[in-house]
Amino acid sequence: MAKKGIRKAVPTDSVEGIRLHVLLARAGVSSRREAERLIAAGEVQVNGKVVTEPGSRAREGVDHVRVSGRLLLGALKLRYFAYHKPVGCVSTLSDPEGRFCLGDVVDALGIRGLHPVGRLDFHSSGLLLLTNDGALTEMLTHPRYHVEKRYAAKVSPRPSLEAVEALRVGVNLRGTRTAPAFVRETRHADGKSWVDVRIVEGRNQQVRRMFEAIGARVEKLRRESIGSLTLKGLEVGDARRLSMKEVETLVREAEMARTEAPPRSRAGTRTPSRRS
Repeated sequence: MAKKGIRKAVPTDSVEGIRLHVLLARAGVSSRREAERLIAAGEVQVNGKVVTEPGSRAREGVDHVRVSGRLLLGALKLRYFAYHKPVGCVSTLSDPEGRFCLGDVVDALGIRGLHPVGRLDFHSSGLLLLTNDGALTEMLTHPRYHVEKRYAAKVSPRPSLEAVEALRVGVNLRGTRTAPAFVRETRHADGKSWVDVRIVEGRNQQVRRMFEAIGARVEKLRRESIGSLTLKGLEVGDARRLSMKEVETLVREAEMARTEAPPRSRAGTRTPSRRS
């Protein structure tokens, strides 16, 4: 019987593998550019066969990859899971109070070494990424990378137009101004608003604190997406293994976000729709 808050791990449908030059770079063999040169020079073998074609792939946990005759013992063991965190789950690998936490999820998945990429507070739900890939974790959490996170929030009382505009420009949190956010009301009733919020930062409880700064309280909060990765197909408590295509897309998005303009000027170019 499944543990409380853990439904099932949805198996991956990926059989195509990850691009060799990406795999070699993640294994610390070389940069991606140098990895491409190694492949073209015939220095890389997959399952005993020399591979020289650009764009060649290897299947995670299945194929054996050698570079200049050396077996990459750890390169094919990186794991990535999307998890739909329920309200009441603690975003740590252990909890001194014995509450249900991400450590229970990792135990249920049966893969040691997984850790969460960022956090969601106890009262929030939504998308969390679990992985043992430290490089990707840094790319998705370090301030110099500006990967967008999207949230659905229920707030009370309904913010004024001026208050919403303040979030779009940036508000002060403990003396530091937030980057401009995409904020759009999707509906309202009984003095409350349901809001689509998109930010490129990852401060502690940032969305809740942003609304507190304009005099509103977040009653419900769900993270809908991290970059292109969404909750699609995941019921609350579900986990699924990511395909290598999804992982590559996340890496590419982080790299692109790092090379684009800073988040303040980049977000400022968007003009979200004002609520009706």
